[in-house]
Amino acid sequence: MRTAILGPTQRAESLASMAERELDVLVVGGGVVGAGTALDAATRGLSTGLVEARDWASGTSSRSSKLIHGGLRYLEMLDFALVREALKERGLLLERLAPHLVRPVPFLYPLQHKGWERLYAGAGVALYDAMSMARGHGRGLPLHRHLSRRHALRVAPCLKKEALVGALQYYDAQMDDARFVATLVRTAAAYGAKVANRARVTGFLREGERVVGARVRDVEGGGEYEVRAQQVVNATGVWTDDTQAMVGERGQFHVRASKGIHLVVPKDRIHSTTGLILRTEKSVLFVIPWGRHWIVGTTDTDWDLDKAHPAASSADIDYLLEHVNSVLAVPLTRDDVEGVYAGLRPLLAGESDATSKLSREHTVAHPVPGLVVVAGGKYTTYRVMAKDAVDAAVHGLDLRVADCVTEDTPLVGAEGYRALWNARARIAARTGLHTVRVEHLLHRYGSMAEEVLELIASDPSLGEPLQAADDYLRAEITYAASHEGARHLDDVLTRRTRISIETFDRGTRSAREAAELMAPVLGWDEDRIEREVEHYEKRVEAERESQRQPDDLTADAARLGAPDIVPL
Repeated sequence: MRTAILGPTQRAESLASMAERELDVLVVGGGVVGAGTALDAATRGLSTGLVEARDWASGTSSRSSKLIHGGLRYLEMLDFALVREALKERGLLLERLAPHLVRPVPFLYPLQHKGWERLYAGAGVALYDAMSMARGHGRGLPLHRHLSRRHALRVAPCLKKEALVGALQYYDAQMDDARFVATLVRTAAAYGAKVANRARVTGFLREGERVVGARVRDVEGGGEYEVRAQQVVNATGVWTDDTQAMVGERGQFHVRASKGIHLVVPKDRIHSTTGLILRTEKSVLFVIPWGRHWIVGTTDTDWDLDKAHPAASSADIDYLLEHVNSVLAVPLTRDDVEGVYAGLRPLLAGESDATSKLSREHTVAHPVPGLVVVAGGKYTTYRVMAKDAVDAAVHGLDLRVADCVTEDTPLVGAEGYRALWNARARIAARTGLHTVRVEHLLHRYGSMAEEVLELIASDPSLGEPLQAADDYLRAEITYAASHEGARHLDDVLTRRTRISIETFDRGTRSAREAAELMAPVLGWDEDRIEREVEHYEKRVEAERESQRQPDDLTADAARLGAPDIVPL
């Protein structure tokens, strides 16, 4: 079983190693595309580095709808190629690459018109299933089915009777997006990539017209490094234009940011055994099962303010509540909302003014020698984007390089996962944990759950749940800092776990306990613990204040009231 530890020691070693000798490929950007690119390059035998200015997946890749899907609505736009590609990737992730992280999720589509709508929507969903099966990777999901109104209300009693005349039910898949990226990074490291978060590129190294590497600042330790590489890949998502500006060259394309916000509400607020997909005037609205919660989203609006901390305004929240309440028998209120998060989609700028009409296709360009840029796309097709980026980089290498093998390279934790899942009752008996706890660990770590269990074996107190967030064990906090690259309290409460959106206190009641668990791993003293807790509380208060503001401008100003723990 391959594994890789992303602790503080390994991070320091990676930074030093990257500066010692020229790399074949340096990837800038630690979201899903950058992490996927590093894995692709490393598994082709290339010496590879990956740097991220903040935390892994701290931008778009931790703030999505958390779906792995073909994009049913793109069929209506006749974008068959994108749907076909995404369905293949969905199947690969479910069956081969990450069965521990990606799992099926059902959706109910309420029909509001008799006759024609069932034929129209039914044909689209039937085509969706057929395209999935045709790729040979759709057998892991049930086929769609047609439901009468009575049957649909049995499946989803939360719906108003008058909100539907019948329904369709189909399946897609979901994952924890930030956890997925952290696992990608660990997999790349397991295959030899040198990886470092909180390592910011401040400029590119040039020899004439050619880019030959990057200047990298260790945001934590303050050191400066010159990392030389034969090819540099810019995979910085919504920051693509900003990163390109460091080269001093006009980009061949531009990336626009589209803001999407999501609400998290407790499971008991919506009485349903299935997720929901609803049409809106601009796009679609999902109600997605999420453990003991529901995720409701998303919006799709242009955003040209702070990219690091997109803010959800009061108008955004009202928009989602209004649309979901149009079909719910018992409406949701502001008091039902546990968490809110906002993310930015990197869309390739086109002729349309509406971000919902901009392309979700991706583009790879080689604007100057030594530099590859990859942008656009959607989360589900990250592996294809990574392959295309590395293919472009290979053209600039004086090497014979193997073809992409990531289609057959499972992520760490996948190997042995199903065998451990079958043995979960025995594991529970051996460890003294409840079977539900073991299932929780297997869903989050796959076969690497054994590493978490080893921590508990050495210190039984780590087998206890967090006092104010009892879905998570104390060991998971320690493990996030020792094995998963978490450097700050915010990394753990927001991305390694989802405590920041899954509790009404937004994680503030868990902050001190979590910081004290991280302290021994990261060498924090009491002053540092206080600073981490204070910063987290200020961040939560700034987000709450932004969500009381009427529009984007005032929400952005309120959110920026809390500075980053490490100034960038």
